[in-house]
Amino acid sequence: MSEPSPRPSATPAWRDRLAQYWLLVRADRPIGWLLLLWPTWWGLWLAAEGLPPLWTLLVFSAGVWLTRSAGCVINDYADRWLDPHVERTRDRPLATGAVRGREALAVFAVLMLVAFALVLTLNRLTVLLSFVGIALAASYPYLKRYTHLPQVYLGLAFGWGIPMAFAAIRGEVPAVAWLLYVANIFWATAYDTWYAMVDREDDIRMGSKSTAILFGELDLVAQGVLYVLFLAALALVGQRAGLGHYYWTGVVVAAVLVVWEFWIARGREPAPLFRAFLHNHWVGAAVFAGIALEYAAR
Repeated sequence: MSEPSPRPSATPAWRDRLAQYWLLVRADRPIGWLLLLWPTWWGLWLAAEGLPPLWTLLVFSAGVWLTRSAGCVINDYADRWLDPHVERTRDRPLATGAVRGREALAVFAVLMLVAFALVLTLNRLTVLLSFVGIALAASYPYLKRYTHLPQVYLGLAFGWGIPMAFAAIRGEVPAVAWLLYVANIFWATAYDTWYAMVDREDDIRMGSKSTAILFGELDLVAQGVLYVLFLAALALVGQRAGLGHYYWTGVVVAAVLVVWEFWIARGREPAPLFRAFLHNHWVGAAVFAGIALEYAAR
């Protein structure tokens, strides 16, 4: 008698749910985490004038991943009416119905609570500032329904780790921290506008708003202005903090990388525009390398 053939094994339900949550928080796409990490590390290294305390570095680095993941969840929850109609986003778990709205809110709450628990190990000023960060992260996704400036608001949210970093290390937020924060706002507005230019036609059709729609045919000119303001703000940071040639080399490298973005995006085609967006990881890394090398050489 022949042995019965083995039954095909089904994926356990809990494993399938974890896989969907992994996609929901965009853990398979680290670019958002990196774009949030670099300005946070800029702030940490400037505040500490070199390598920050290891626990503080761990808290902020883990917090970056947690808050970025939470931001992706609440963004998809807010956009569940829009994402099924956009080519690039129609396969996201909330758009397909693989994850329900209540599940997404529960994941968002867990991520933010873990991040807040980490912040509670730091000083009082940092804890107080974290409430502003929570409000920015939770409210950002709804801006595209009411204003053409959600990219600016993203800059406010993605850079909030800068004043928090100074608060955690110095117990205050000096003027140079706010200058760096402003630089990040210009930078985030610019790189997220590349991203918005990819979806511009779908957003117009669905009634969503963005800087890409606001800028219209002047989008590349507006992008040039934003990046110039970003680099100018970095120059003011360098002057105010008394940074030397390693920092300025990092800023120059960042400027060259920005010029390359304009070259690849000049035709306004979706794939090159998305590459220009992704390329900002290297811009942030160049600025960080300049800051870190500057203090390491002293």
